[in-house]
Amino acid sequence: MIDADYVRDIEPGEVLIIDRENAARGAHENFESVQMRQRYGVNQCIFEYVYFARPDSKVFGEMVDKVRREVGRQLARESPVPDVAEGEKEPIVIPVPDSANTATLGYANENNKRGHPCHFELGLIRNHYVGRTFISPGQDQREMKVRCKFNTVEGLLRGRPVVVVDDSIVRGTTAGYLVDMLRDSGATSVHFRVTSPPVTGPCYYGMDFPDPDELLANQFDSVEEMRDYLGVDSLAYLSDEGLREAVDTANHEQLGYCTACFTGDYPVPVDTSDAQQKEAFEWR
Repeated sequence: MIDADYVRDIEPGEVLIIDRENAARGAHENFESVQMRQRYGVNQCIFEYVYFARPDSKVFGEMVDKVRREVGRQLARESPVPDVAEGEKEPIVIPVPDSANTATLGYANENNKRGHPCHFELGLIRNHYVGRTFISPGQDQREMKVRCKFNTVEGLLRGRPVVVVDDSIVRGTTAGYLVDMLRDSGATSVHFRVTSPPVTGPCYYGMDFPDPDELLANQFDSVEEMRDYLGVDSLAYLSDEGLREAVDTANHEQLGYCTACFTGDYPVPVDTSDAQQKEAFEWR
């Protein structure tokens, strides 16, 4: 928006010093760079590709749009659209806007390429004046935001099997209400596909993920139980291996990624004891 030229990313642990003297010389090669010592290597947040970043952003050396399309294609290879009964209409595939839009394009295209016919449609319309729901404090406030955040296009949904593609399920608040809305709009069946693995761990590095007990995946022992809780006809997540394979396919730079919210493997040690958390809260 400011008509700047992309030069390069500032590297993890790098301090780039731009002062009047070196800025006056113009060329970015004159800027002083200091690299801090690394104790645990580099582990980029893979959730940037899944959800946080805008699709028109360049993150970790690659366009987010490109990565998300490949993530959607990988999900189609692992969990294609369901088969429909004879005489039933082909399923429509709809994203939960906006973060799942480009991944859903990849998902729908790969399904059709592999002989699983489906139509990409925009069956959910998002109100852009409502913020993110999973970081809103209080369950009542999150539920109200979900009601205000989305509306269905009933004419597209009525009488059709619907496959919903979302980037993640955190507490399950949004997913549960969306399923009810789709059924109320006349969908004959609702299937949920998620372009990331189940979220099982909080993020201790700055993102406000909730307490582990609030995470949907920690409240049930299987995907089938989560499916029944959400009230969908089928539920499938992208595997840990599939997510990493898709990211590596789209971004040829071999990078280290943090996947702690999916795997519980925290690259930088964290003290999760109650005493440590209580001390941190009191300090704030």
